[in-house]
Amino acid sequence: MANNTRISDEQLVRAYAQGSNEAFDTLLKRHQDRIFNYIFRIIKNEDIANDIFQETFVKAIQTIRQGRYTENGKFPAWISRIAHNLIIDYYRQEKSENHQSSDLTDIDVLNRKELCEETIEDVLVAEQIKQDVRYLIEELPPLQREVLKMRYYQGLSFKEIAEITNVSINTALGRMRYAILNLRRIAQEKEIELTV
Repeated sequence: MANNTRISDEQLVRAYAQGSNEAFDTLLKRHQDRIFNYIFRIIKNEDIANDIFQETFVKAIQTIRQGRYTENGKFPAWISRIAHNLIIDYYRQEKSENHQSSDLTDIDVLNRKELCEETIEDVLVAEQIKQDVRYLIEELPPLQREVLKMRYYQGLSFKEIAEITNVSINTALGRMRYAILNLRRIAQEKEIELTV
């Protein structure tokens, strides 16, 4: 991918769809600052902005790999729209989790589970879920297990994971995606329930 500054976004998307991870790395480098700054300006929380930024590019990867990207010469607008939709989803989720109407007289807004002390049953169930998750993680292939641990236990960004493991961001994202899919599959096969 020599002289990749002269290659258009659309050419890079086509190259990535045909298997060139380097093409996607170029797209990422070309647009990452603008997309992250856009998300951060709205969210105003760096950790959440990082998560939405990473999810934006995961969605882009999935869409391109599935052949659902429509080529119209407007990749920056398309990737911005993905980020925008994820921001909207984030705020919708926040609103639904935090919304309590004080108009309903038969509901005591202070009588909520999260304001109560944990019961011994809650503690035991939570501990069992943690043990099950640790067991499932150990069942993953080594490269997937490594990325998952770095992301969730060490709190590293995909960029940091890519640098540490000496792979492209796309490869790190792919390993994480497969790790999550495999965790779900293994949990289902072993009939392990990971929710309370």
